[in-house]
Order: sequence, then C-alpha cells, then structure tokens
Amino acid sequence: MMSRLTTVGESATLSRELSDFLIELSIGLHKNAIYPAGHPLRDSAADLIARRLDALLFERPTLSLGVARHQLIIEGVATEENNPVLRDLALRLHRHHLGAVKFSQGVTTEEIADVLATLAVEAGRRPRPLGLEKDDVLAQWSHIRLFPLTFEQLQLLEEEAEDEEGKAEMRGARSRAAQLWIGLARAALASDIDDDTDLDAADSTDPVVVAKAIDEHKRDAAYDQVVVGYLLQIAEELKAKGGKEAAALQKRISRLVSTLQPETLHTLMQMGGNVTQRRKFVLDATQGMAVEAVVDLVQAAAETSNQTISHSLVRMLSKLALHADDGTPFARPAADSALRDQVHKLVSGWNLEDPNPDNYRKALERMSRMAPSFRGDDSFPAEPERLLAMGLEIEVLGEPVWRAIDQMTARPDLSGLLDLLDAAQDSWIKDALWRHVATPERLAEQLDRYPGTTKVVERLVARLRLAAAEPLLAALATSTETTAAPLVDLLASIGAEIGPLIMARLATSRWMMVRHLLATINRMDAPPEGFDAREYARHPDSSVRREAVRLLIKQPAYREQAITAALSDPDERNVRLALGAVMQGCTATQASVLMARADDETLSPDLRALGVRALAGHRSMETLNFLLGRVAGGKLLLFKRSLAPKSPEMLAALAGLAAHWSSEPSARDILTQASKNSDPEIADAATRRGGAR
Repeated sequence: MMSRLTTVGESATLSRELSDFLIELSIGLHKNAIYPAGHPLRDSAADLIARRLDALLFERPTLSLGVARHQLIIEGVATEENNPVLRDLALRLHRHHLGAVKFSQGVTTEEIADVLATLAVEAGRRPRPLGLEKDDVLAQWSHIRLFPLTFEQLQLLEEEAEDEEGKAEMRGARSRAAQLWIGLARAALASDIDDDTDLDAADSTDPVVVAKAIDEHKRDAAYDQVVVGYLLQIAEELKAKGGKEAAALQKRISRLVSTLQPETLHTLMQMGGNVTQRRKFVLDATQGMAVEAVVDLVQAAAETSNQTISHSLVRMLSKLALHADDGTPFARPAADSALRDQVHKLVSGWNLEDPNPDNYRKALERMSRMAPSFRGDDSFPAEPERLLAMGLEIEVLGEPVWRAIDQMTARPDLSGLLDLLDAAQDSWIKDALWRHVATPERLAEQLDRYPGTTKVVERLVARLRLAAAEPLLAALATSTETTAAPLVDLLASIGAEIGPLIMARLATSRWMMVRHLLATINRMDAPPEGFDAREYARHPDSSVRREAVRLLIKQPAYREQAITAALSDPDERNVRLALGAVMQGCTATQASVLMARADDETLSPDLRALGVRALAGHRSMETLNFLLGRVAGGKLLLFKRSLAPKSPEMLAALAGLAAHWSSEPSARDILTQASKNSDPEIADAATRRGGAR
C-alpha cells in the first residue's frame, strides 16, 4: 500500500499505524463529501480518525503531512501515486492549494469533524480555495493547522526574464520541480504554527532562509523526516529531468545544502535510512546537484556511517570542487566530471577506515582548504589562525604569533581564538597566551556586545573566576530584564569568593541592582558570611522583598516568620510565593492572616481562593467554622442550610472540607448535600476531585 521513495531503497516503508491513519483520513473526507451534516457515518469517521491520532500523538507532539499533487509526504515517506484512496486525498488537498496539514497533541473529535466538513467542500464550490484564505480560516482550530501552497510566489527561473505568456504557462503547468521546492520551503518554514516567519513573504523560498529555518528548528523526528522526504524526491527529480526548471531547482537545493550546518546535515542523513539508502541518495545527488553540495553530502554520509570512507579522498574531493567552481575554463568541466566520477566509485562501495596518521591527516586537511593555485594577480597572506596554530605546535612565541593574537582579539567574536587555545596541548606557551587573552578588560569588551557574545563570556568567566566579578557587576548594573538572569548565573558560578564583593555593593546600590544581587546570593551554595536577608524583607520595592523572602524561606530559623509577612504583602506575586510554601504546612498565625485576606478585594479572586485552600489544612475549630461559613448559605430549606452562591472562594472552601474535614459530622452533612448538587463544579469539589484544581 505504501512504499518509501525509490530514492531510499525498498527496505524502508511507512509504518502500519501511519498507513492506516492516512486511509481513514481519506475515507472520512469522502464520507463528509457524500453524506449530509449530522449523518452518523460522518460522526463515526471523525471518531475513528481521532482514535488513530491519539495513538500516533502519544509519543510525538505533532504529526505533519505534506501535500504533493498525487502524493502525500508523512515522516519522510511518500505514498504511492497509483493508490486510488490516497491519490484522491492528495488531489483534494492539492485542489484547495494546501501544502501541509499539521496535527498537534490534544486534538479533539469535534475539531476533526469540523476540518473534514471544511475540506469536503470542493474548491470550485468555495469563493476561493482554502489555501488562498487568510490565517483566521487556516488556523481556526487549536490543534489542527492548514498551510497554504502558493506557486505564484515561487520564481525558480532566475536566469532570464519570461514574457507574460511564458509566466502564465509556467504557473498553469505547476511543474514537478516547482512543487518539490515550494513543498520543501513550506515544510521548513511553516511546520511550527507559532513561528513568526511570514510565509507569504517573497524571500520565504530563498535557500538561505530555508536552510536557516531548518538549522534553528528544534530537532523533531517528524519535522526532520518531512524535510528528508522532500530532499529524497528532489535528488530523484534532478537525476531524471533536465531543462531550465531543473537547473533552477539544482541551484536552489545546492545552495541550501551548502548553507546547512554540518550538525543539521548529519541529523538529516541519519533520518534518511541505512547505509544502502544513504548511498542511493548520494548517488542520485551526485548526478544532479552542484559539486559543492555533493562534497557536503558525502562528508555527512561518511560521518553518519562511522567514517567508512578515506579522509584523504574527501580532501581531494574538496580540492576538485574548488577547481570545478573557480578554476580555469579548461579545468572546470574536467574537475566537475572527475569529482562526480570519483564520488560514484567511492559511494558504490566505501569500506576503508582512514589509514593516515593523525598529524599527516591534519596537514592534508589544511592543504585541502587552500584555494586553487597559479592565480597570478592574487596574494596569499598567512591567516592568523594558521600562525597561531604553528606557534602553539612548535612552542615558539615570537612577533608573528603576537601579531596573530592581536588580529584575532580585534574581532567581535573570539570563539575561534578560544577554540585554538583550548585544543592546544598543555604547555608554557598555552598558559602565557591564556593570560594575555583572558583578562578583565577583554571580558568587559565582550560584555559590551552581550548577549551576542554569550558563549565567549561564559568561557572567559570560567578562566578568570574572581577576576571576572568586577566586569560582571558593572554589566549587571546596566542590564535589562532579559540579560540580567544569565549574568546573575555567571556571578553565582564564581562561588563563595564573590561574597564580600556582593556585600559591599548591597549597601550602595539602587533597588534594581539590590534585587539582582539578592538573586545572585540565592543561587550560591551558601549566603556570604554576615549576610542577613531580613532587612531586605521590609524593602520598599516589592521585587526586592520577593528575593529576600526566597532567601529566608530556605533558612529554618526565619522561614515561618518570612512566610507570614509575605502573606500580608500588598504585592500579589509575593503572596503567591508565600502560598506555595504554606501548602506544605500552615501555622495558626498564617491561617489567621489567610482568613483575614479572604475578604481582601485588593487580591484577585483566584489568589483568595488559593489562600482558602491553603489554610484548610490547619487543624482547628476556627478553621472548620471558617470553611463551613464560606460554604453554607443563610437560608434554611427543609431543615437544611442552603449552599452559598458559587464563587472561587466557596469552591476552594468546599474542596478543603472534602480533603481535610470529611470525618467531621458538620462537614459531612454539607459535603453530602453539595455532592448531589446539579452544578458539576460544586459536586466535583465536594467529592475531592475539585481539590486538585
């Protein structure tokens, strides 16, 4: 019924669960098209699809479904074009100009029924196809999202302008190459319904934009498999077809592959199947993609297959690719042909591990990155990275090395310099260079560019330790809400040695800096010697008081006093913090405060209800009478007291009685009465089920 695309071989097939789901989805859509609204067969179809989806979404947060003209793409697998049931489903979705459908965890039968009813209406009977509607139509369901497929936005043929008649003919044909590229772009850019990417923007099909979206997307199996499915189809298309559209597709996909991060390409290769399947994919790509993309794919396939090809050969391929792109007119076609021939022979049966010694391999790898030789008007200055690496290796610290260090430290990003120093063997020259690079002044320069230099700052702080404190404190004093938290974590990572510096700053800082310093102490293993958070628990600023309460709650001697004071705080966030602690045990004093605040209209109703729920655990007659007074009304009906009007506080009191006082006769009577109430919220609260809400 289903088969993996021929690009990946016959051994990979769609799972039975996914196959059954697609069949049920197609049948359900057909039933909605022929039966009227309210027909039981429509309801049963939606219910069956919902059960299938529940099972599929149990272990995955989302399920994405790509749409081609005659096929569906799901988790990297394409359905067979000659399957009539699934071909009909693909055609229906395609006629609505839809490029993808996404289901998320929590989808309901009602949502599925509504989507089926919407899709069942033929595109010709609507004012316009669904894919041309606005987002309020495509995203009207909470757990199902439809994504449009607009071919008019795709301009594959960039080499020359087309006349109006040619453009109309191209749009009418909607070629296979255009379908594949726009499908890949949509899958990459539109798979996350929360993404702010403008899917209707003209640059949404730019290869760099698509590659950036794939790189930055959180690694998700369903997402990766959809992207892989399109890559496999494109490789097969480029292998078999020619013409201007295929050339434009080759240009775009080659640029995309070359732009992808190596880690992303490695992950996508893993999703592409076993060694045999990866070999078939690379062979197809060899015949159709640009040489630079071919080399990237070979390297990724080699790493995914545990480096079963010769490193020297990969370096030779890199050199051939440079000549194929930038060589002389005579050398370019020869290098291109030689590269593709070598890759074909290589991938057809690679098995050898790299036989070269490590030092020889590193030397060859550096040589492979050099540009083509014999360019008379070009100059080849020595790169600072190369000079520094040579100095570290031979342990010579001369003028060339210092000049290289100065050039690299003048760059905005010091990552490359730090990587070289970290990778070097332990030696006197490594220590000397680290002392020159990792300085408070250098850290201050990087903090001026923060948060763009986050990783570099973290590495410098790890080296400087206490010497990093002053630059970090200076940066913290001018930080924003967004950048303050990571700076606080970096300060706390220095350890107890930073305590005296924080104590000195606390006495002279403004309220915002005081809050950050208290947060730093809170993240340290132990507060500095002589520090007392109680004076800050009475600070005029509520955020400072909140950080002080967090510190005091950790100290047994001051815990209960701090919680009681926070329960009376005018700031709701401080009250909520204290209520979280009270849930673990409520004292008599705290219960009295909560009873008083139950009628405090300056607090929100949900917070007052949370306070009632928290005090219910305190065992005293005063607590019981308070809860009964909140639940019971003032009227008698058949010798029984009526219930108070429903409110968040009343429900919380009822849940508290059920959880802590159900054995008391006075509570038992009113709980029995409430459990029979026609209001489900009241009945749930009286039978403890509402207590967890």
